[in-house]
Amino acid sequence: MALDLREAGIVTDSRRFVKLAQAKGKGAAVRAGEFDLSTALLPERVLEIITTTYGTRVQFFVREGLPWWEVARLAAEARLCSASDFATAMADPVLLSRHFIPSDSAEGFLFPDTYAFVRSQVHNATSVVEAMLANFNRKAREVWPEFKPGGPPDPAELRRVVILGSIVEKETGNATERGPVAGVFANRLRINMLLQTDPATIYGLGPAFDGNLRRAHLDDKSNPYNTYQRPGLPPGPICSPGLASLKAAAQPEVHPYLYFVAKGDGTHFFSRNLDDHNAAVTRFQRQRNRDTYRSY
Repeated sequence: MALDLREAGIVTDSRRFVKLAQAKGKGAAVRAGEFDLSTALLPERVLEIITTTYGTRVQFFVREGLPWWEVARLAAEARLCSASDFATAMADPVLLSRHFIPSDSAEGFLFPDTYAFVRSQVHNATSVVEAMLANFNRKAREVWPEFKPGGPPDPAELRRVVILGSIVEKETGNATERGPVAGVFANRLRINMLLQTDPATIYGLGPAFDGNLRRAHLDDKSNPYNTYQRPGLPPGPICSPGLASLKAAAQPEVHPYLYFVAKGDGTHFFSRNLDDHNAAVTRFQRQRNRDTYRSY
């Protein structure tokens, strides 16, 4: 450690720094980790920092709507753990059971938030995943007041809401529309109508998806997440939804709409029947094409 400090220019004499540590009785008290040190600090202050603090905190930000492999990539980029170790921790049955996750994967339950980790205290990917699952359990009480540390009252309902919430999260970024979008899917589920949601189908294509959703993808019955071919909810969440989407999925807005189409301004137009929906699609596609032409 003393040699590293000298090479970084934090101390000028490594031997004298070691003698200082021994004189203070802190020769064996140096902690592992990353520390925010400056060449302006006196050796006594440097010694105090590296023997009494846990090091620099790493801000780990995870936004709403990310699938697990994107969260794993972010964790690897933050040097908290490797992506492969993250994937292993996500499927750890002991960890999932400890946090009452009704699934064989943590997908959908990695609560999006800003986390602060000290690398010296993050021993492996389990530490990262566990922090996110514990956060989900805390935030879930805002959706289900009866959600207690002993576990959710109805694991099947919890899983259903998280799956639907993940679809709502991917379908709209407009906070005012989460309830109406959830209502559309709730209406479709009630009458056994296919959900036909692109984000679910795309999720089933995995990390290798190139961004171009083709007709062949929509016709592929082998994709378990293809809601154009398979009725009901997909077999699992397609991302980790935020609190607003979870609330919308738990209490969908009651209305008569079965369809919605993007208007091009970040909001959607909702329709009751297919004829009205097709007319809206034509209208807003024409508007988008006109706006594109005018932008040149």
